[in-house]
Amino acid sequence: METIPDPERRLALAYAPDDGRRAALSALLALDAALADVMRTTTQPAIGQIRLAWWREQLAKLDQAPPPAMPVLAALAEQVLPRGVTGVALAKVVEGWEVLIEEETLDRDALSRFGVERGGQLFALAAAILGGDAGRAATLGQGWALADLMQHLDDRNVAETAGALARTALATRLGGVARPLGLLALSARLDLAQVAPGGPKRAARLAWFGLAGR
Repeated sequence: METIPDPERRLALAYAPDDGRRAALSALLALDAALADVMRTTTQPAIGQIRLAWWREQLAKLDQAPPPAMPVLAALAEQVLPRGVTGVALAKVVEGWEVLIEEETLDRDALSRFGVERGGQLFALAAAILGGDAGRAATLGQGWALADLMQHLDDRNVAETAGALARTALATRLGGVARPLGLLALSARLDLAQVAPGGPKRAARLAWFGLAGR
């Protein structure tokens, strides 16, 4: 299953072992993309809460029942749950996105919770499948989520706070983390440094990490 449009996410997937773990990581990233799409296409907070609650409930139900006929949920049931990740654990990723709707003000604490519950949880689940240092992966995942959020914030002060939190988390050493997760974290670092996507400097840096892991 390949539903990840971002070329750098596709590159990260290419470094995951092609023994089922690549498909599992693809399913996790597709879940994140689906939740991001909920936020992008919802204009009324109340409707957004309902849509996210649906995802949270459906993910938790994967532990007891077959998935509904939806590709993202089917892929998670087929590729991720057999590797020891529960539907309840997947549902916790939704809680990060709910912060953006439930909190009237995205202060430092709210942004930190978003980073932990969206990116930290997602990277920790991926690390459980791919191997590597799960704690370090979770910290990098927080930075990855916040760096992504920063690019979609209109409020300059909130964006600056998100960026500062992202930089702190992404300062974590990449060594010891599964290569695909390190690559995603490096991509977020390059975003924060405003290294242009698609440019030769960025491509060379990502390629070197892919080869050397540093």
